[in-house]
Amino acid sequence: MKLSQQELFEFLEIKYDQYNHPSFIESDPISIPHLFTKKQDIEVAGFLTATISWGSRKTIVSNARKLIQMMDDDPYSFIMGASENDFSPFRKFVHRTFNGNDCIYFIKSLQNCYLKHGGLEDLFSTENKQGLKEKISGFRSIFLELSHDPHVEKHIADPMKNASAKRILMFLRWMVRDNSHGVDFGLWKSIDPSQLICPLDVHVGNVARNLGLLTRKSNDWKAAEELTLNLRRFDPSDPVKYDFALFGLGIYERF
Repeated sequence: MKLSQQELFEFLEIKYDQYNHPSFIESDPISIPHLFTKKQDIEVAGFLTATISWGSRKTIVSNARKLIQMMDDDPYSFIMGASENDFSPFRKFVHRTFNGNDCIYFIKSLQNCYLKHGGLEDLFSTENKQGLKEKISGFRSIFLELSHDPHVEKHIADPMKNASAKRILMFLRWMVRDNSHGVDFGLWKSIDPSQLICPLDVHVGNVARNLGLLTRKSNDWKAAEELTLNLRRFDPSDPVKYDFALFGLGIYERF
């Protein structure tokens, strides 16, 4: 699709306004953290939901809802009070390759993150001069600091190895971006929206290439950086807002 820069900007803005709307929430994984109002509940529900966000969106939402129900619909309190006796039901949880043992480790590690590291926002805070790539890698190291089965590691992407880290980037978008449209939460003030990197999945990648926003063929970290760099031309302060436009075009319009 050949558009001038001005035409592309106007097209992306129209699609951003169309899809960054509360009606987007119901069928999207972000509906799960929207069940809550307390910051820590939103963080925990959002992080666990983002972790299993691959495959059918309907299945993602269903399994994430099931997981939160297993936590008595009180995710932060459950995690903070969880002990070995509470883990048995989670051994049966499965979402694609995310199994019960992975799930139990994630609960234990989230507890460790809040008890010993100040919580998820502190772990991602960019108050120092590190970029988001380094912060995600640093978070990954801390999240995996407890004894664990190597299988767990595949569920926390490492951008230092050029992984796209789509699910972590999506979670960060949820937490950081302004909530004035009612979709993202805008809870975290320690990361500026200008620092975010666009989550890159198959749909977003295909649409971005069709629009001339991405030339790299692989959907990896370098491609996510390239896409975000190009989106910054249209809105340097909030480039990842166009994730709504690209994702919506791919999912709903088969663009």
